[in-house]
Amino acid sequence: MFCGERDTGGNSLGVFLDGESVPPEARQRVAAELGLSETVFVDDAARGEIQIFTPAVELDFAGHPAVGTAWLLAEHQTPVETLRVAAGEAAVRYEGGASFVAGRPEWGPPWELEQLDSAEEVEALDGPPGGHDLIAPWAWVDEEAGIVRARVFGPRIGIAEDEATGSAAVRLATALGRSLDIRQGHASRVLARPLADGWAEVGGRSVLDETTDHPLS
Repeated sequence: MFCGERDTGGNSLGVFLDGESVPPEARQRVAAELGLSETVFVDDAARGEIQIFTPAVELDFAGHPAVGTAWLLAEHQTPVETLRVAAGEAAVRYEGGASFVAGRPEWGPPWELEQLDSAEEVEALDGPPGGHDLIAPWAWVDEEAGIVRARVFGPRIGIAEDEATGSAAVRLATALGRSLDIRQGHASRVLARPLADGWAEVGGRSVLDETTDHPLS
């Protein structure tokens, strides 16, 4: 999800379209076994009811899994207008093969935003600045065009470094009050823009990597 040009980059996501087949008490363990930054369990595709887990915790909202799940549901002929996550109801829209989800900055993890002086300084980081365990360092690549270079570190929620982070993008777009084209991780691209009343929208392109069955052990 959040693939860049020519399907580069992107943040892998696990989605159980038949989430009801995985007992609630087993979901955290399954997410830990998969080891992806997030895993989604779809409990009702028609209503857009989902649960989101990192390898360590359940999240009330996360942009990357919401955007990816919305896209995958559309691919399976069940596009939705709303995703129902633990935090609330997130509006969904589709445009040009991409999916977009609206959320609020307080819904996701409380990322600390830290602006650095240059994209090169962001690139040079060998870990979270100051040892912070939930931080999104960023810098302008082209301020006039709204292009940002970002990296996101979340050891607190079981993610050493995330390849593309929608909830952090929601927080940054809201804080800056403008549309952003965020280049994160190795080659991922996250689009975000503030909406009215404290909402923000995040989205991007997704591609299907593989379809497989996960044996519950």
